Amino acid sequence: MGFSKLGQTLTAAEILFLVKDDLKLVEKEIRLESIASVDVITAIGQHLQAGGGKRLRPTLLLLACRLFNEPSTLAIKLAAVVEMIHTATLVHDDVIDVAETRRGRPSTNALWGNHTSVLAGDWLYMQAFQVALRERNFHILDVLIGLTQVMVEGELIQLDRIGKIAVSEADYMELIDRKTASLFSACARLGAIAGGADDHAEARLGEYAWNLGMAFQLVDDVLDFTSREKVLGKPVGNDLQEGKVTLPLIYALESATAEEKAAVATVLSDSSYKTVPFTTILQIIKKYKGVERVMERAQAFTEVARAIIGEFPESSVQRSLFGITDLVTDRDH
Repeated sequence: MGFSKLGQTLTAAEILFLVKDDLKLVEKEIRLESIASVDVITAIGQHLQAGGGKRLRPTLLLLACRLFNEPSTLAIKLAAVVEMIHTATLVHDDVIDVAETRRGRPSTNALWGNHTSVLAGDWLYMQAFQVALRERNFHILDVLIGLTQVMVEGELIQLDRIGKIAVSEADYMELIDRKTASLFSACARLGAIAGGADDHAEARLGEYAWNLGMAFQLVDDVLDFTSREKVLGKPVGNDLQEGKVTLPLIYALESATAEEKAAVATVLSDSSYKTVPFTTILQIIKKYKGVERVMERAQAFTEVARAIIGEFPESSVQRSLFGITDLVTDRDH
């Protein structure tokens, strides 16, 4: 895991060491803010928090803050806010996708049903905004409201394209911009705001994180085809079964034969690999180098992110933000 001109290597443990104490406070904040007057919402919140996760988004926010100042109570609260928003989107996604597992555990909709899960996701969204609203900071609210609108629009765009084989690269890039990269960007911007950064630094960190988020989602698309279920925490090849044609397949379909396109269409139609096995789809992707092409795109986004973070003064925090770009592209889940 090289660091180009920074000439230094950081492991995931070294990066997380900078924010491990902050993350403990974030977890405490999430736990406290997920307690509701309705028992089932509290139970769902506890189930979701126990499921863990990478906590990449709050980590990104806290590191962005640390570029300028030690994280304050504001930074801790905002880190909890972005994780709660992220969790709410996952709850809604699982309902829409009829997912049965999340991070290797039963999804909320599998345990509590769709209606309760949708309302619990709504509650998490509103609770996140309640926490942010207490700060009485219009700049923060502007970032969060803009983010939520973009993410909901992304979900609606994805719903419209479910089951459709004719998805272009441009279409897909627009989707992951809205659904993933926008949240990464908002995390870095909120961290910069909490750290007292000026407008230029906030904007550049937002651009850094946007490119990081694009790379993150592209690698996710690859892992959906190449990882193992035990590692991924959900069935491999799940996106296609759920009607989502992602970039490795979009690239393959550009050159695929009529028979190969028909095989993909069958999986979309069946919502399963019963007629056309997963191995057949994987062979099509490999034949047209779909994985390699997507990883090249992901690498291009990380290179832009590295260039931007290289503009900031060198420090352990800056090196960590640089190192995250490697962790995003070189992972197995």
